[in-house]
Amino acid sequence: MIIRKYDHDYGRRQLMKNLAAGAAAGVLMPLNDIFASGGDLAKVYPDELMSIDMYTKGKISTGDYLTADNVDHVKELLDPICFDQIKTMGRRVRIRPTTKDFSAMFPREFYDRTLYNMNNGVSAVFDKTGNVKTNKGGNWVGGLPFPNPRTGPEIQANLAMSWGRADYNQYAVQDTVLNPDGTLAYDYEFIWAELQMEARMDGKAFRGMDDLIRLQTVFFTSTQDVAGSSFLSKWYYDQRKFPDLYGYLPQFRRVRQFPTNQRFEPLIPGVTWFLTDPWAAGDPMLTWGDYKIIERKPMLGGFNAKWNGDKENWKADTHGGPNGDTFWDTDFELAPEVAILESKPTGYPRAPVGRRLAYIDVRNNMYCGNIRFDRQDKPWVNFETNFGQYKLGDKIEVGPDGKSPAWSWTNIHSFDAQTGRMSRITHNKENPGGHKSDFGADQDKAYSRFFTQQALQRLGQV
Repeated sequence: MIIRKYDHDYGRRQLMKNLAAGAAAGVLMPLNDIFASGGDLAKVYPDELMSIDMYTKGKISTGDYLTADNVDHVKELLDPICFDQIKTMGRRVRIRPTTKDFSAMFPREFYDRTLYNMNNGVSAVFDKTGNVKTNKGGNWVGGLPFPNPRTGPEIQANLAMSWGRADYNQYAVQDTVLNPDGTLAYDYEFIWAELQMEARMDGKAFRGMDDLIRLQTVFFTSTQDVAGSSFLSKWYYDQRKFPDLYGYLPQFRRVRQFPTNQRFEPLIPGVTWFLTDPWAAGDPMLTWGDYKIIERKPMLGGFNAKWNGDKENWKADTHGGPNGDTFWDTDFELAPEVAILESKPTGYPRAPVGRRLAYIDVRNNMYCGNIRFDRQDKPWVNFETNFGQYKLGDKIEVGPDGKSPAWSWTNIHSFDAQTGRMSRITHNKENPGGHKSDFGADQDKAYSRFFTQQALQRLGQV
């Protein structure tokens, strides 16, 4: 007979106690201790939080698919919109084992930089304005600012300071928009590029531009009616400042500056997402507020999802919905501790958004989804994102160091729960015209290609 050291509900009860006490992450010991040493997560969490088999007492097992027939067994582990998709819309999700290796949950350089900071006394603090600084007073030097966050602002800072967790990321993206009846509404392709100006892996400011945190550009390559349209966001290090948003529209043949409230409107017709949605940090963190951790609990989500390197152009198969193609085939795993973070757009008095809930895996402090609510507090759009290492068997897409697997997002469901419209988004290997995803580009060349107003005009004329 095996004598259990902890009863079945011990982990969940302890997570609730930790939340009430404002304690750091971890149940059996602080998560921070294992992160810094590269130890086994099984030392931090009891068995029922590390295994879906044990959590459900065998009702759901690793390798099973969640379907309408069995999803009620794990309703409390899913966000409510995802649960409804599985229960009523024909969605299914395969369950993978819980990841225990910290290094597989980050880009390698970002992970190494975080460990370097932790082992060399470099930590993050908030200054009197609420901005992130080092404990020595300068701008943040790269890596995760708060590896073991205790508060809502610390969680948000982990998301806001470096979206893709690399100095440069270039994503080839396809966004297929489906009507509620499953018919095709739009099918866009674009390049999304991000260049960190501060919080970089070398701890220095790109070209000395220490007043900026990042530059980010969206360049549409199709369909024909939007091809050549491009938008550049200039983000200040001071998170109280609104980004400067510039756009080039080929029909007008000029660059114009857009107002800040453009962030709560679709960039192009039909899509369900706004600029505010990606990364659960689509606006500077101090233009939002009332950050509050409302719950800590285990959850199922796309926290360390499968990379589709065996599929053409890295695109997953689809299923479900009226025509069998509304949802990506995705894997979920049981994350032992997820912080549910509530926030409100305090700096946008006319925003149509009332609040946001983001679901944050405390192992790597990355979200798996965030639900946007309207001003009547009705669920509006669920921006569910799958992240993972770009490694599948012997197939590897290398990251910035040229040898370690890349780590990034793989696909997204941006589902409007009020209209039933879906933006089904995928991270492709490349888009038409030779525009490729790139994790290790020459950053000086990328700056000239994507991140100036002159670059917007050149892109629009290609």
